[in-house]
Amino acid sequence: MVHRQLPKVGELLELMQFKKPEFDARTRRLDAALTIADLRAIAKRRTPKAAFDYTDGAAEAELSLDRARRAFEDVEFHPDILRPAADVDTSCEILGGPSALPFGIAPTGFARLMQTEGESAGASAAAAAGIPFTLSTLGTTSIEGVKAANPVGRNWFQLYVMRQREISYGLVERAAAAGFDTLMFTVDTPIAGARLRDKRNGFSIPPQLTLGTIVDALPRPWWWYDFLTTPKLEFASLSTTGGTVGELVNAAMDPTIGYDDLDVIRGMWPGKLVVKGVQNVADAARLVDLGVDGLVLSNHGGRQLDRAPIPFHLLPKVVREVGKDATVMIDTGIMNGADIVASVALGAKFTLIGRAYLYGLMAGGRQGVDRTIAILRSEIERTMTLLGVSSLAELEPRHVTQLTRLVPVDLQAADARV
Repeated sequence: MVHRQLPKVGELLELMQFKKPEFDARTRRLDAALTIADLRAIAKRRTPKAAFDYTDGAAEAELSLDRARRAFEDVEFHPDILRPAADVDTSCEILGGPSALPFGIAPTGFARLMQTEGESAGASAAAAAGIPFTLSTLGTTSIEGVKAANPVGRNWFQLYVMRQREISYGLVERAAAAGFDTLMFTVDTPIAGARLRDKRNGFSIPPQLTLGTIVDALPRPWWWYDFLTTPKLEFASLSTTGGTVGELVNAAMDPTIGYDDLDVIRGMWPGKLVVKGVQNVADAARLVDLGVDGLVLSNHGGRQLDRAPIPFHLLPKVVREVGKDATVMIDTGIMNGADIVASVALGAKFTLIGRAYLYGLMAGGRQGVDRTIAILRSEIERTMTLLGVSSLAELEPRHVTQLTRLVPVDLQAADARV
């Protein structure tokens, strides 16, 4: 039999403690976001379709992006038991300097079109978190503007080699003068990928008003208010605009760039030089032999060649080929701190987040980027603790199995059977 009694007043008061209300709507919605997917959902509600799809979408059927994310979902971890890891150290050294976390903010174009604070929000949030921020050649804040937003933190610059070489050379000189410490020479964009969402949405730079964009804007007046009442977009490299993103890229980029251009830029740049967009083992080995300071395994977030290699699957092969001491980094598909932990375990020295940062930006400006970083930090710390590792250096390939749904066909075996 259950013994029943009248409730005691003191016990009732303990149960009836109310949470202090949060009256700031931005803080309230960001506090409710527990994952990057939650931030994405908020961003989708608050951002016009064309701008959101520019960030969220990829090339053609978007297979490269889907496969990259699925590769991280298919990770199996192998924790060690009875190995206390109460005090987790997430810091690392990367490209000659410190980072409080094993990730930085990747270069993303046109960020102020996503949310008016744009790259300034990303750079200042990165500075507060103690991680690097990378400005894109197609950024909407100048090199000097990013330096002002992040005056003492680590700023990196991503470089496209353009048809008008003097534009690219001038950007290199400005980035060096502003104290940027790393240059990302990007090699996967000789022309623009077929980003079909942008074409279907009629997404252009600057945005153009159509009946469709007006209807889409009605439930999101704050976005248009911000866009129309803040300074005109300032591009890091483009002096003229007009047209779709693909048209701008094709007009500006040079599909004939080669190793000679890498040599020229290397001779100009005083800091660390990283090649971004490496997608096979042979190219990685050649670049390491040439003495570049680092590589980023990347398929450009799936935004260039659809069906391109999955960077996370490529990672262990490259590390085996170039050696564990080479600075191999990775991006594309990272949506959880566990993705970052798995990458480090398989040999990545560092990772870069693009869409995850922009989802936070669209969800809440600088405060939203802070939330992105906080979510990923919490996931990294929790994953490391549950694995039984106290530092990034303790992560090893044995901690991770890459399960795969895509198994390459052995063509030689197939020929033998025929």
